[in-house]
Amino acid sequence: MTSNSAKKSVIMVMLDTWMDKPFQHALKEETLPAFTYFMEHGNYYPNVVSPFPTMSVNVESTLLTGHYSDQHGVPALVWYNQKENRVINYGTHIMDLMKLGLSKSTYDALYRLNNEHLNTKVKTIHENLHEQGKESASINPLVHRGSVPHHLTIPGFIRFFVSMDKQIETYTSLTFAYGRLSKISPLQKYSHVWNKYGFNNNFSVQEFTHLVKNKEFPAFSFLYLPDHDKNVHKHGPMDIKGIKDMDRQLQTILDSFPTWEDALKNNIWILIGDNGQSDVKNNRQEALVDLRKLLQPLKITKLRKGVQKEDQIVIANNLRSSLIYSLNTNDVPLGDIVEKLKEDARVEIIAWKMNEWIHVASGDHNGSFQFKENGEMTDEYSQTWMIDGDHSILDLHIKDNTITFGEFPDALKRLHSTLHSHEGCFVVTSVKPGYEFTGEITPTHAGGASHGGFHKNDSLIPMLVTNTASTPDFFRIVDLKKWILNLTDGYHPNSKSKERSKEEEKDI
Repeated sequence: MTSNSAKKSVIMVMLDTWMDKPFQHALKEETLPAFTYFMEHGNYYPNVVSPFPTMSVNVESTLLTGHYSDQHGVPALVWYNQKENRVINYGTHIMDLMKLGLSKSTYDALYRLNNEHLNTKVKTIHENLHEQGKESASINPLVHRGSVPHHLTIPGFIRFFVSMDKQIETYTSLTFAYGRLSKISPLQKYSHVWNKYGFNNNFSVQEFTHLVKNKEFPAFSFLYLPDHDKNVHKHGPMDIKGIKDMDRQLQTILDSFPTWEDALKNNIWILIGDNGQSDVKNNRQEALVDLRKLLQPLKITKLRKGVQKEDQIVIANNLRSSLIYSLNTNDVPLGDIVEKLKEDARVEIIAWKMNEWIHVASGDHNGSFQFKENGEMTDEYSQTWMIDGDHSILDLHIKDNTITFGEFPDALKRLHSTLHSHEGCFVVTSVKPGYEFTGEITPTHAGGASHGGFHKNDSLIPMLVTNTASTPDFFRIVDLKKWILNLTDGYHPNSKSKERSKEEEKDI
C-alpha cells in the first residue's frame, strides 16, 4: 500500500455527536486550528440526515451498506429478536448486559452484530472495494464487516467475567483496528482496561497515524472518534470541551503527514458526525418518561428473567426512542399500546404498521395519519407516497403533490424502514426534545442530553469535505456509500500493493 501522489485516498473521520450549533459557537469562541484549516479548504454541509433510531450501530450500518434498516437488518442499539425470543443489546450499560447475560451480550456486540445481524445479502463499502481489488481500513467503528478474516483477541480480564474463547474470527477490511482486540501499531498506549481497551479517540488516532507514517494508504479509511458522546450526555448539547479535544486529535493526524498541505492535497477528507443530541430537562420526574408506568397494567418482560409465558410486551429502550413489542396481538393489540402512549403529551411520535400502511399518532395531537409507499406524492428525496389524515403530526409541508419535511427529516422513509427492519409486532415511539424514555434499561441523562429520537435535533449532523467538488445525490447518510465508492474510482493500487494483499490474506 505504498503512497502514490497520483491517487487520492478517501479518509472518513466519524466524530461522535459532532453537531453544527455548538461547532459554530466553538469556532467563534475557541482556537480550533485543525477544524479551521479543514473549513478553509473544504465544503461544509450542516444538515445531513441520520437514520432512525439515531444510535451508532444503525448509523454505521446505514453508512456502510447504503441502505436503511429495512434492508441492512440492524434496527437499533436495543431490539427484540423474535426468532431467538430474546432482547439484543449491543451496549447501553454494563448492568443491562449483566441482566441479559454478559457472555451472550458481549458475543452479540463482538461477533453477531457484524457476522449475523447485519444482513449478508447487502454488501458494505469494505466488501465492494475488496471485490474491485482495492483495500480499505476500519479503525474502531462498531460495524466493520468486510471480506478478510481477522481474529479478535479477547483480553484475559474480560474472559475472567465472560465465557468466551480467547480468539474470535470475524470478517472485516484488510487493515483493521478494533481497540485492544485487534491492533495495527505495536504501541501499547491507550489500550488498557482504564482506557476502555482502546475504544477511545487517542487509540483511534494512534492507529491511523501509524498507517500515515508507514505510508500505508488504502483506497478508503473509516476512522471513528467516540469520546465526545459522553461529554454531551453529561453536560448538554452546547458542551464544546469534546470539540476542542477532537481538534487536538485532528491536529495530531495532520501532523503525521509531511505537511498539512500534503495531507489535504493527496487525499479526499470527509469529516462527519453520527447523530445529534437533544437536551434533557434537569428535573428527573419531568424529564424521564417511564414506560413501565405508562404501559400499566401490561406485564413487561424483565431483562434478567427473559421472556416468560405470562409476559405480554417487551420494551427495547433506545434512550429517546423505544421499540415496544406485543408478544401476542390477540392478547394485546398494538392499538392498546398506542392508546396508552397517547396519554402522555411528552410522547411526540407513535408509529406502527398495519397491512401496507404505516399509522402515526402523537401524545399531543388528537388526529391520526397514515401513509404507504408508491403513491402520487413525491418527497424531496424523490420517494413516492400515498398519504391520508392529519399530516401535521409529522410536520409535513405539501404543495403541488410535493412533500417537504420540517421537524422530522426524511420522516416517511425513516419510519417506514424502522417498522420493516425486523420481524415482530411492535410500535416505535419517540419523545419530544427535553425528554427521555426510562424503564429497566439503566442510562438516563437528566440535566444533560440524549439521542435516539426522531426529532431534527437528534437527526441532523454536519459533514465537511475537502478535495472534491462532488456531492452525494442527497444529504443523507444512506446516500453516502454510492458517493464514496465513486470517489474511489480513481484509486488504483499498484502491483506492489496487490501482491501484499495476497500475501497478507494468505498469512491470515
